[in-house]
Amino acid sequence: MERTFVMVKPDGVQRGLIGQIIARLEQRGLRLVGAKFMAVSNELAETHYGIHKERPFYGSLIEYITSSPVMAMVWEGSNAVAAVRQTMGATNPTEAAPGSVRHDFGLEIGRNLTHASDSVENGKGEIGLWFNEDELVDWQRANDGWIFE
Repeated sequence: MERTFVMVKPDGVQRGLIGQIIARLEQRGLRLVGAKFMAVSNELAETHYGIHKERPFYGSLIEYITSSPVMAMVWEGSNAVAAVRQTMGATNPTEAAPGSVRHDFGLEIGRNLTHASDSVENGKGEIGLWFNEDELVDWQRANDGWIFE
């Protein structure tokens, strides 16, 4: 089973979309194994978005992600990274597939509602950055046999 990191960003929180985003991931068959509603510190934001440090939008990105609480989550399932990214849609909401979160609720790339790990390797790193191991729960759903082969 893969695990992946997902964050509902400040715009998704402020617009009251946490529940709908969680519902879509649960309906997809993914299993929630960790979640916390939190304010993001500058230090955490700078570490998480460190790959963008040299980009012109870096400062505004840090300001944005620390401006309001986020919902940080870890999801688990077969092909979890790909399934989550497909559910969220393309980074640019106007290019996202109909039915995806970003298509259905977003208009601009700078307010695209969510972050999702782009690989298993990056997911592991992001999970380790945002969660301690004791904050993740290993569990089985009664219907897992009907979802996972």
